[in-house]
Amino acid sequence: MQKREELYRGKAKTVYLTDDENRLVLEFRNDTSAFDGQKVEQLARKGMVNNKFNNFIMTKLQEAGIPTQLESMLSDNESLVKKLAMIPVECVVRNVAAGSMCRRLGVQEGTELQPPTFEFFLKNDELHDPMVNEYHILSFGWADQAQIDKMKELTFKVNDVLKALFDTAGMILVDYKLEFGDFNGEITLGDEFTPDGCRLWDKETREKLDKDRFRQGLGGVVEAYEEVANRLGVDLD
Repeated sequence: MQKREELYRGKAKTVYLTDDENRLVLEFRNDTSAFDGQKVEQLARKGMVNNKFNNFIMTKLQEAGIPTQLESMLSDNESLVKKLAMIPVECVVRNVAAGSMCRRLGVQEGTELQPPTFEFFLKNDELHDPMVNEYHILSFGWADQAQIDKMKELTFKVNDVLKALFDTAGMILVDYKLEFGDFNGEITLGDEFTPDGCRLWDKETREKLDKDRFRQGLGGVVEAYEEVANRLGVDLD
């Protein structure tokens, strides 16, 4: 497998073509951004930590029967992944109220949500990723009903697997976002699962161990990511 030209450069990752039309190289960079790219910094070791963290989580999800994009880890900050036909919506599950939910609905941060809530958001930076519903998705042809149903099913299955995993390590999985795509007719989990795209709190102290440390200027961002990885048993060496 040979890495070729850059296909896409996101806020924190770069995607490269390979000599296999069905495989891509996903590079995790040290770039860290918030507020649709208005706040950007370089944080040493972040790309390496996120790549190894993502590899650990995706492997756990694959073992639980959830199809993922991950093929293998190539280096400290690169992974080989399947090339998916991505669906342009994010699937968000919230177990505890935080972030935009509190701003939108006026609920107190930390409110436990029973049952967990599910939300769709359109992936569009220029529009600030607006919330959408199934009717929007169907009307604009972003996905069909079978794909919508499968994304919801898999997103809640991820919740079952990861809530238990983080709880055992003394953490609360507050919320997270997932992206899916089609690979040979199968809805497959793509992109990443790292502290960049979820909220994680210490179970006892409620200390934030995710990208909110960057958003809110709390400092120690990579150190928090490393703590989460170490609690889970992710090998960062």
